[in-house]
Amino acid sequence: MFSVTTPLINYRHHLTHKFFPTRTIQNHPNCAFTIRSSSSLQEIEKPAEKSSEQRDLGQKLYASEPFPPIRAAKRVVLVRHGQSTWNEEGRIQGSSDFSVLTQKGEAQAETSRQMLIDDAFDVCFSSPLIRSKRTAEVIWGSRKEEIITDSDLREIDLYSFQGLLKHEGKAKFGAAYRQWQIDAANFNIDDHYPVRELWARARSCWTKILTHESRSALVVAHNAVNQALVATAIGLGTEYFRILLQSNCGVSVLDFNPRAEGGSPYICLNRLNQTPSSPIAGGSSAGRKASVRIILVCHGTSNFDSEVTIPYARDMPMNMLGVIQSQKTAELLLDLKVKTIISSPKQASIETANAISRVQEAADCLGADCVPRYVEMKQMQYLDVENILQQSKKDAIGVQNLPSGWLNGLEDGVLMALWDQSGKAWRSLLAELSSGTEPGNLVVAVGHPAVHIALTGHCLNLTKEWMGSFHLDAGSISVIDFPDGPAGRGVIRCTNYTAHLGRWSIPITRSTLDDEEF
Repeated sequence: MFSVTTPLINYRHHLTHKFFPTRTIQNHPNCAFTIRSSSSLQEIEKPAEKSSEQRDLGQKLYASEPFPPIRAAKRVVLVRHGQSTWNEEGRIQGSSDFSVLTQKGEAQAETSRQMLIDDAFDVCFSSPLIRSKRTAEVIWGSRKEEIITDSDLREIDLYSFQGLLKHEGKAKFGAAYRQWQIDAANFNIDDHYPVRELWARARSCWTKILTHESRSALVVAHNAVNQALVATAIGLGTEYFRILLQSNCGVSVLDFNPRAEGGSPYICLNRLNQTPSSPIAGGSSAGRKASVRIILVCHGTSNFDSEVTIPYARDMPMNMLGVIQSQKTAELLLDLKVKTIISSPKQASIETANAISRVQEAADCLGADCVPRYVEMKQMQYLDVENILQQSKKDAIGVQNLPSGWLNGLEDGVLMALWDQSGKAWRSLLAELSSGTEPGNLVVAVGHPAVHIALTGHCLNLTKEWMGSFHLDAGSISVIDFPDGPAGRGVIRCTNYTAHLGRWSIPITRSTLDDEEF
């Protein structure tokens, strides 16, 4: 049972979504590495007495030094430690070292070990704190190489906050605790700006990781520091704290590729926060319950047309692998009560959407007299970017797997057209999300990986130059939560989640023995 409405174009023009402080982002981090932030990555000198102007550093933008050049491609896999005793108690940990992994945390670490068991790592860096070091030891297993501990990978320093239960922090510090919750970048305690210090520390970590003679590195650390590592790698400032989630034992992957002319490498976030548990399970985002979300589903792989330079850029049906991927995605979403699925009008997207709809409608039909669940199906012309991609004159790239950061290779005019159309799609999706009258509203959007990459950029309030900093594979899902509703900031729960595909998924890491495979 479904209805089709096409095109979905009457979005609400009065909705505006200024998720972050007003700023202009001009330089792409892969061109001239520039951090755009409301705070400095440099050491903040603290005068004896601060004026109100000094306390409020405003929106001045600061740049960091470029990353060191690399001679060969490098993949870095970030893992947050498993659940700790203080996580379980709801206690503020910071860089204290009094908690250990719970039984659940040990199990999460073991799951992460299984996820990464076949991966060829050259080195493991770890925070020296017990909870992280233990997680690293579980994942590293019987590998012979020694784990390198680095104090710069410790969790964020929270000074007087550390050790307090959250309600105690609220009662004792009042306004300061409130600022920590809603304006962490400017949060000050004990004459320190913890998030700004953390960003500077993360930047230092990257220099050490990238200058190490390794092709594939495992880094096991903590929630906040892993957020800072992801953000500083792709050039995002401290205002992005709590926007790129890191769950217990969540896995994030970054690819670094050398430039022919040397200099700071090309950097791409291959995936964010692939967790041992389901990415659609209930939980909090940025410390708050989030029941409003957009789930971006990349359609399954389709038949390849050799005359097209970009894979899946023609209106082709899914191949057998794509059918399997779509069914696996439908099963992953089974626990959600999806009311609306919006897809590109292209065949592969419609087929993927139909697979999800069929499973959703049958979810409650366990008896002979059941009533199928109604799922509304819509098609959105703005999600159709295949025609734009066909305009590229670049050489054809691999059929099955799009290489990390492949959008960097498209012409500027193609990128601009993709960015402009995806912006219209983003506003339409937000309008659709806002139209829901019931709590827990969610929208599933199905389309080409390229449009979902662009939608992620719009969610983060970036520019088209950032699209090459993200990667999505066919059959993957990404989840965006809105803890403050559709008019608030979007929080990226995960990107490029493929664990549900099982044996048909793309490995988190690739062999470092064959350059062509990396």
